[in-house]
Amino acid sequence: MTANSGRVASGSALQRLTVSIRLVVSALVLTAILLTAALSSLLWWRTAEATSRQLAATINEQIVAAVRKEVGAIVDEARAAHTAIRTLFLQNVLDTREADKREFVFLSQLQSQATISWVAFGWPDGAFFAAHKLGDGRLEMMEISLTDHAGQRRVDEYDMVPGDIEFANRRFEPTDFRVADRTWFKAGIKAEEPSWFKVTDHPIGERPSIAFAGPIDVYQERQGVLAIIIEYTRLARFLAQLEVGRTGTAFIFDGSGELVAAPDKDADELHPARGGQPLLPLARMALASAGTDKDAWRSRVTSDGAAYEVALSPLPFPGWRLATVIPEVEFLGPVETTLRRLIAGLAAGALLAALASALLARTAIAAPLSRVVGEIRHVETFALELVRRHPSRLKEIASLSGAIAEMAAGLSAFRKFIPADLVRALLRQGIEAKPGGAVQELTVMFIDIAGFTGLSERMGDRVVPLLSRYLNVASEIIVANGGTIDKFIGDAVMAFWGAPQSQGDHALLCCRAALACRKAIEDAGLSDDLGRPLQIRIGINSGHMLVGNIGSELRLNYTVIGDAVNVASRLESANKQYGTHILIGETTAALVSRSMVTREVDRIAVYGREGGLSVHELIGAQDQLREHAACPWIAAYEDALRKYRERDFSGALRRFEAILRERPDDGPSRVMRNRCVEFSRTGCADVWQPVSALTRK
Repeated sequence: MTANSGRVASGSALQRLTVSIRLVVSALVLTAILLTAALSSLLWWRTAEATSRQLAATINEQIVAAVRKEVGAIVDEARAAHTAIRTLFLQNVLDTREADKREFVFLSQLQSQATISWVAFGWPDGAFFAAHKLGDGRLEMMEISLTDHAGQRRVDEYDMVPGDIEFANRRFEPTDFRVADRTWFKAGIKAEEPSWFKVTDHPIGERPSIAFAGPIDVYQERQGVLAIIIEYTRLARFLAQLEVGRTGTAFIFDGSGELVAAPDKDADELHPARGGQPLLPLARMALASAGTDKDAWRSRVTSDGAAYEVALSPLPFPGWRLATVIPEVEFLGPVETTLRRLIAGLAAGALLAALASALLARTAIAAPLSRVVGEIRHVETFALELVRRHPSRLKEIASLSGAIAEMAAGLSAFRKFIPADLVRALLRQGIEAKPGGAVQELTVMFIDIAGFTGLSERMGDRVVPLLSRYLNVASEIIVANGGTIDKFIGDAVMAFWGAPQSQGDHALLCCRAALACRKAIEDAGLSDDLGRPLQIRIGINSGHMLVGNIGSELRLNYTVIGDAVNVASRLESANKQYGTHILIGETTAALVSRSMVTREVDRIAVYGREGGLSVHELIGAQDQLREHAACPWIAAYEDALRKYRERDFSGALRRFEAILRERPDDGPSRVMRNRCVEFSRTGCADVWQPVSALTRK
């Protein structure tokens, strides 16, 4: 068995030991307590729930009984009123054409019957007379005659006073109401006995109602149709007086499922019932679920996370049903509250029992082992600075903890040579420490100090502190921007983006790091032995390159290799020729075109590589260079470069010189101006290409 497999086996054994000691001792106690508590709570809950639902059923039965009694009373009052008036007509006590007596009888019925809204009579010739209740304080008598004031409705209003009524006013209103067109009249004039009708259209407009209407015959001659009408608003007022729990509601629906009445304490003949009852959709949902079943129906309905008890009950009126909706929380709320308290108490008891049962095992063995395992996890993730030695009364645990601490101390000595973040990333991705790699599109960057050879010769060993400060600053910026430091080559830093962790914006992150490195070194105030600010040159290129563990079985280096890497190194060197600080390849420039400001400097053939490539200077981030759109020098340079490539050397020369007058320190313009001067003087070959060859690395 290898050392690695031995460590894995030891780790597995330690984990099994931790589980057995830490959990098994308290698991049996906890299981017994929780099982007993769960069974007791379930039994109590079922009993309490059944009792509460029985209470809800009792409340619903009481409500249904009250509504049935009221609807029955309304039906009986309508029948009684119709019978009383019909008897007066049949016994010839009252003639249908005697206006004074007719008005008195109709008004007296409205006063004596609280639920009746209309007493109406229609003659075969189309004449119409009715008494109409206007809420609880007023009455009105109306007449539509075909001879007297034809096309108008005469209205007499009366104030209701205790024990009497007083005439208030009379008015005439135009009307197109024809009683002969109404269903209750057309059916009643042909019928033998009165029956119930649904009525919506009245002389005053639409008022949903029911009418008990039937024919009036005197001496076997049909005089007309008498109707006793109850508006639905009277039912709405009655429903508002019911107490359906604390927040429940009752509704009445007809046989077709249309709403007859919803609770409204202000509804009457003058004030239509208001809609917008929040529980009405639940009642309609229950009707849809019950379907054509007209018997009593009861179910539990949920809406927006809340539960409701909904019941449908038939009423003593053809097709009518009562729907009651009671929030379940009203009768199960106290039960749930008590259950929560019980569960909380049981949980607290179980927790105390578990703590007591596991205290000894945790104190003696489990806790020390857990701390040791935690230190092993730190070593596994290469977080060596977090590893601590933990003393223990058990000799074996103390020895194990000491061995782990010593191992971490030994590994820490190599952190200066191996990037810790890189090791952690490789561990997370499960990349084994053996040669191998894959081709990926990445971005690589090279940084070095301008004139470092002369600087190191002048300063000797005094250059080391300066070099360390410079490398510290550059390293911090690279890591902060998601880069992976590959290696230090003297004063040069090689870093790449996009591996080992995938980064879709690797080119942009690299360019941001380059700009940040320049600024950070300037802000750090680093200077050479002559007091001049330290200058750096940066080369960046993107492309497909091989990334992985490169090396032998004895020694590996997680790095990148390939032509794109070589180009980045050449671009860093090309800064010296063009007097620039940051040069990037054409692929990188394309990838960051939406976020960075760049300019194409030239097209070059780098040393050791055939063919030319476009080289761009990284100017800055677009969000930090708002004024770049107003600076003509970038566009001017690109125009001059175009003329240079078209062999218009004199035109290009004028433009480059114009740029230098405004920007005397612009290195690329100076280089291109000198070329134009030379080509203007000597000319160029017919096969000349606008590609500049770099003759050195």
